[in-house]
This record gives sequence, structure tokens and C-alpha cells, in this order.
Amino acid sequence: MTLRNATVEDLDAIMAIENRSFPSDAWSSETMAAELASPHGRYLVDEHEGAVVGYGGVRALQGSADADVQTIALLAEYRGQGRGRTLLRALLAAASERGAREIFLEVRADNPSAEGLYLAEGFEEIARRPHYYQPDDVDAIVMRRELQGHPVPGTTAEEAKS
Repeated sequence: MTLRNATVEDLDAIMAIENRSFPSDAWSSETMAAELASPHGRYLVDEHEGAVVGYGGVRALQGSADADVQTIALLAEYRGQGRGRTLLRALLAAASERGAREIFLEVRADNPSAEGLYLAEGFEEIARRPHYYQPDDVDAIVMRRELQGHPVPGTTAEEAKS
């Protein structure tokens, strides 16, 4: 597993994973390109044998007290191997490095494996947004995790740059 900073050159590979992972509510390539170019975020790709097999992003304004995990996705054949956990930990470390003291995310209520990962990594459910994911009419579970005083185990954002 190799994590590195995502670039605009990764957009096609990211969008292929995005569309496979979220067929009914994938982000547009324009939205994803804007996220990759934003100075307020950090996007990483997971490579296996030179091919992008996953990605994740966090929005964390420098000096802001809070941050948001924007997305994490992996090709189906690479799930369940700890790659999502490693991506998440690198995103948490990036948010912490930018000064965030807490981090939020939304997860689909029909995705118990992702919810389980977030719970195992110290997130707690703080709210639900009914019918948030459209057109599937699926609730969003809003989750929160403190970053200050809770070190992020494993991969650091600095290690992810290599």
C-alpha cells in the first residue's frame, strides 16, 4: 500500500472509483477537480502496483478548530484489507496538523462496514439527517471525533507524503 498526495492527474482514476462506489450519488468530475485543487483540503490516493485503487479527502482550513472527512472510497476488491483505516488515519493526521481539534463526517446509514470503521476509530454518532442521500432516500449518520488529546494511531500525514 502506498499513500501519496492526489493530483489533478489522478482525476480520471478517482472518478472511476467514485462512480463505481457511489453509482446513484457520485460527485461530478468538476466538483472533484475543485476539491483536489482547493488549498483547504488534503486528498490522498492509495496505489497498488502503480494503479490508484482508493482515495480519501479531508477539508481542514488552516487554523480552524474543526474539519470534515469529505470522502473515502476503495475499489471493492481492495476493501477489508485495512486500506480504508489507513486512509482515514492519514486524513485525521492531516486535519490535526492543520490545527483541527475535532473532525466530522457523514456516513450512509446503509453502510454498516464504514460506520463500524468510524466507531472503531473513535467517532461517535451525534445526529441523523433523514433522507440525506438522494435519490436513494437514505439517512446520513453524522459522526464526530475529538483530535486534541487523542493521538491518531498508525499512519501520519507526513508518512503519507512518501
